[in-house]
Amino acid sequence: MKLNGAQVILRMLELHGVEHVFGLPGETTIGWYKHWREESNIKYVLTRDERTASYAAEAYAKVTGKPCVLEAPSPGVTHCTPGITEAYLSSVPIIYFSSDIPINQDKKHGLTGIDQTALYESISKESFVLTNVKDIPFLLRRAFRVATSGRPAPVHIRVPINIFHDEAEIDDLYAEEEYSSYPAHRPVADHKKIRETIKLLLEATNPVIVCGQGGLISKASEELLELAELLQIPVGTTTPGKGTIPENHPLALRVIGARGGMEYSNNYVSSADTVFFIGTNTDSCSTDAWKLYGDPKSKTFIHLDIAEAHVGNNFPTKISLVGDARASLEYMIEIIKSDYPKLERTKIDLNPIKKAALDAVFNSNIKMPEGVTNPVKLSQALDKIMPDNAIITAEPGVSAIYPSALLTFNKPGRRYLTNYSMGALGYSVPAAIGASYASEKENAPIISFTGDGSFGFVIGDMETIKRSEKNVTVILTRNDTFGWIRGEAILLDDVDEPMTTEFGPVDYGKVAEGFGFEVDRITTEDEIEEILQKAINHQGASFIEIIVPSQDKIVPFVPVWVAAAKAKNIPYFY
Repeated sequence: MKLNGAQVILRMLELHGVEHVFGLPGETTIGWYKHWREESNIKYVLTRDERTASYAAEAYAKVTGKPCVLEAPSPGVTHCTPGITEAYLSSVPIIYFSSDIPINQDKKHGLTGIDQTALYESISKESFVLTNVKDIPFLLRRAFRVATSGRPAPVHIRVPINIFHDEAEIDDLYAEEEYSSYPAHRPVADHKKIRETIKLLLEATNPVIVCGQGGLISKASEELLELAELLQIPVGTTTPGKGTIPENHPLALRVIGARGGMEYSNNYVSSADTVFFIGTNTDSCSTDAWKLYGDPKSKTFIHLDIAEAHVGNNFPTKISLVGDARASLEYMIEIIKSDYPKLERTKIDLNPIKKAALDAVFNSNIKMPEGVTNPVKLSQALDKIMPDNAIITAEPGVSAIYPSALLTFNKPGRRYLTNYSMGALGYSVPAAIGASYASEKENAPIISFTGDGSFGFVIGDMETIKRSEKNVTVILTRNDTFGWIRGEAILLDDVDEPMTTEFGPVDYGKVAEGFGFEVDRITTEDEIEEILQKAINHQGASFIEIIVPSQDKIVPFVPVWVAAAKAKNIPYFY
């Protein structure tokens, strides 16, 4: 069968179950779009910026559990690096097509010509060039296989413009279906080491499990909860791992670490004698700059992860387990039930401790500066009315810190999306776009927490949200400053007035109205719940503005900042 490159790519994507592609058009992709419109039902989601397309693709892959397809033309090829970097560090599979001018035309200084392969090699699992149509089926099978196996990650595919038009006889149009979702394979960690792990956990006086987003990637929630219940071991999660188990469960510690961990949860893991890491790279945020567990020589560490480079990377492990979280925990549970049929453990119920900690924050009544609304009350109200199927996206900074600490996800799953692997601004709004398409069959309400610093990066894609006709609510937590930088400078560097963190006020409500959003503004605590409920119920684009304190005025749940706040007599939440 003779087909051109555009047709072969489309057929291979269809065979791999691809339903959506995120991107932005360009001259180098026109040849692809012609056949797309005439021959394929794959939905193209047009964004207003390649960067937002890359973040939308990352969020889509997180929610669906399937690799997402992203495409960008050569003029915008550099714009996708933020989303691809976040996906690479977060172990999220993206199949990223960047179209290009003809091979070697960059050496003639052809417009838009750069070495795309070299650009993306360091932030992709593989990066390769389509040089002839005949190889496309083989290379796309390889792309999906590489992206979804082992530690998932993006694969970059460079497509010179002529490939869309060139033809070849194709006789190998087929997909390997297991690579249409991730994780494609589930290797079990070393059996002997799993038995040693069980022994250590049973002997421990005060063990704790700390689960990162690897638990969500592996879809290991059920197994993790069963293991915790069998052994009566509390489970804390990193911020990206939030929701791995129901946060109202008696054994759920909720979030730990430096980005939303509360005093009780951080103190609990700090006092543990045995720490079982599952699906976490033990990064600086989740470990409070690697200080959370005190002297590492005083603890016993066990680490399970699919990525051998992560296991034992930052803490001296007694047992290192390389394998898929769900498959390895399944086997661990099987052994426990077989070898310890009469196992009895003292029941642990953390709910009273959690309730007391949350109530203390919710009822703290810290006096807010003039014209500012308490961000704690926003999270408290949303927690009360949030549907179980809602998906929350949140920026780094004040937009994520309060929801990370205070929202309670009663059902397990990937419903809280942050970009705390890289932490660049401008994530939440495009992530909401990706999440809305990922969950369109269940029509889940999407709630995007963004700050005004971040919002400035992505205002153009308010049009994308409106055009999508999805139920997306953008909540702008406004303080007219890059608050995280301001807080860091004042609290830790003792700067009286930081340089270059302030910007002028904008009538964001009018901006949102211009894009066709339903707009509200929260000015008092009494109206928060009603305004939130109205927005969630609205089957369309909603925008809510709330003025909140900057991080140097009221310090949020960041342990090192809280210590500084205590010394400087600044009010704080922790």
